[in-house]
Amino acid sequence: MPKDHLNTMFKGALILSISSLVAKILSAVYRIPLQNMVGNTGFYVYQQIYPLYGIGMTFALNGFPNFISKLVAEQPDETSKSLIARRAFHILSGLSLVVFFGLQLGATWIAAHMGDVNLAPIISAVAWMFVFMPWLATGRGYYQGKFLMGPTAISQLIEQVVRVAIIIMAAYFSVRLGWDNYRMGTWAMSSAPLAAICSSLIFTAFGLKYLLAPAPEPTHTLPSYRKLTKRFVVEGGTLCLVAAVVILLQLVDSFTVMRGLVRQGQLPEVAKALKGVYDRGQPLVQLGLVVATAFSATLLPALTDALAKRQPIEFKRQTQAMVHVSLALSMAATVGLVALMPQINRLLFGSLEGTTALRIYIVSILFAALITTYTSVLQSLNQYTAMIIGIVAGLATKVLANYLFVVHYGINGASAVTVLSLAVMFAVMWLGSPEDLQQVLLESGYLIKLLAISAVMGLVVILSCHQMTALVGPVLAHTRGMAGIVTVIGVILGVLVFVAGAVYARLFTIREWLVLPYGKRLIKAVAKGKEHHS
Repeated sequence: MPKDHLNTMFKGALILSISSLVAKILSAVYRIPLQNMVGNTGFYVYQQIYPLYGIGMTFALNGFPNFISKLVAEQPDETSKSLIARRAFHILSGLSLVVFFGLQLGATWIAAHMGDVNLAPIISAVAWMFVFMPWLATGRGYYQGKFLMGPTAISQLIEQVVRVAIIIMAAYFSVRLGWDNYRMGTWAMSSAPLAAICSSLIFTAFGLKYLLAPAPEPTHTLPSYRKLTKRFVVEGGTLCLVAAVVILLQLVDSFTVMRGLVRQGQLPEVAKALKGVYDRGQPLVQLGLVVATAFSATLLPALTDALAKRQPIEFKRQTQAMVHVSLALSMAATVGLVALMPQINRLLFGSLEGTTALRIYIVSILFAALITTYTSVLQSLNQYTAMIIGIVAGLATKVLANYLFVVHYGINGASAVTVLSLAVMFAVMWLGSPEDLQQVLLESGYLIKLLAISAVMGLVVILSCHQMTALVGPVLAHTRGMAGIVTVIGVILGVLVFVAGAVYARLFTIREWLVLPYGKRLIKAVAKGKEHHS
């Protein structure tokens, strides 16, 4: 591959990674002010329908664009690239229209099966987003196939900024004008199609030139619509399934938690509020995953490069670094959030409701980060079987067990089944992966060291929090301000203990330290310290 082309590819990957990181943070953070403004029941109304939006955006942002980019990159010339994009657009248009009409005509039926028929107008509102999905997915996929990541990055940021702004405005007017929660939810979910329209504008020139203008004569034989549709279902569907794992679990919650709580004996209004409390865990898990996977993702280009150059030893080193960094960061984030959960719950949401359920739910970060990392490696090896079986097994666990656990254990049960489902997914993927990839977690006592460091960190944070709240007395201890102070101090203490433990136990190799923020400085500081003592 020419050097200029390689530089373009890596720059594009960096731009897309940064925009994805910003979009993910925005997507997690806005839910906190939303919940504070509309309360638990209002948050429940929004979160019940959110998975439908999330699945649509996963299709339009990750799954289908990645598949279309592969199709475009396979073509030998510009004409073939534009024609394959046109065919992809036609197939996706058919698919999205089926989904759109299915949601519109079935809105009342879906809402009834969620246990709340008042949700029907919100389902109808979010359905309009699927009309724009083919345009977005094809535009993004076409440019990514030509290694131009700028249009995808810009459209992604526009989509998130517009959507978040509309949601917060809907919440504000809801409080100001006294709207009911369902009217607020309808306006909030109208943000999805409106944001899709705004982000689609980036691809106007592309669409007019390549999708809507008369088609040029093909220079090469293109795959038939039948063959292409089959590839969309098998390959594109797999990529979408992998990208939407956590959202699909949330969709199962939408159909089972509210109904399970009512069956348990809760009044419908109480059940809605409890579901809203349970949904507090989602932004926390999202933020934890951003932290856990952002730095390990920087190793992906090196992983791909080692594979392309057929360097198995280098590939194994990069894989080990990626898994170790992802696992360590997800473990640290999980243990830290579990230890600080009462304070975080009070600080962000104004109460201690559902603290136990949230503590259980937070363990999802650990398995979700490992699934993300292992799927990246397995995709680079073109090994999809273990991924598919793992995802199907995990989803089946959630579908079969969730309602039963909610009836018996409430929202704690729903949290436990989410963690169990992700654990099943990862276990199947791990067992089905090549032996080298299995051994990465078990080499040189890494797992034992990590568990010991995390246990010490968690214990120090919990004891410190108890000590601080005891010192200020019960009145101050129950304020949001104090919760904020304790959280900040707890985070700083946790980071210091974890880093000190990692250095002392030699948890990471030098390669792994360099991936982490300030890792290079830390290596230099430790080296100077050793020189000084010697």
